[in-house]
Amino acid sequence: MNTQFSRPDEKEISIEEKLRALHELQNVVSSIDKIKMLRGELPLEVQDLEDEITGLKTRLHNLEDEIRSLETAINNKKIAIKESQTLITKYTEQQSNVRNNREYDSLSKEIEFQTLEIQLSEKRIKEFTAEMSAKKEAIVSSKELLSERMEDLVRKNRELDEITEETKIEEERMKAKAEKIESFIEPRLLSAFKRIRKNARNGLAVVTIQRDACGGCFNKIPPQRQLDIASRKKIIVCEYCGRILVDDNIDQIPEEA
Repeated sequence: MNTQFSRPDEKEISIEEKLRALHELQNVVSSIDKIKMLRGELPLEVQDLEDEITGLKTRLHNLEDEIRSLETAINNKKIAIKESQTLITKYTEQQSNVRNNREYDSLSKEIEFQTLEIQLSEKRIKEFTAEMSAKKEAIVSSKELLSERMEDLVRKNRELDEITEETKIEEERMKAKAEKIESFIEPRLLSAFKRIRKNARNGLAVVTIQRDACGGCFNKIPPQRQLDIASRKKIIVCEYCGRILVDDNIDQIPEEA
């Protein structure tokens, strides 16, 4: 279609002209869709890698925080052991000066309690040390994986940039053409077109009649309705899928008498 679109008074725009504009707009945005398809899954792969890298960085940060917490816990247990050892020494010395068995037994219980506290602290230190060792190993493996993913991201971005650069000029040209056609279409109709296109699986909002059926959902169109569509006197949508229907000769502009 070679129609030059300019924005006349809406009253001057016929239904047929609106249908031609919608059909041409559909052709243009479908071309843009094809350009985007050339990029394949690369944009999604790039996004997935960026998300994974963010997750790995967060994991590394959390692991480092957890290691610092474990180091603090180990130091606290070591301090507790020293305090218990000091108390054991104190209670042992006091046992030499007790006046009766009751005081001796009481001090013995205190010594036994502090000994158990030392054993418990030593057990916790071993557990914390093992946990800290595991987290350090996790940091090493996470850093290796992060490095790999960063390399993958650089490579994927390079591939995406190359493909984008190859199609950039054509995409910009088609986008400019789409904007020009959109300026010709009344806002209400353009909004409907975009809504239908958004909900359509293949991005087709305007379709032609193909073999007596809707070119979008392929449901049969009654003969009388086909005649109404071909007359181009009103905008008709498919009763099954809601797409705007046009006849397959919509691109052919009749010669002026």
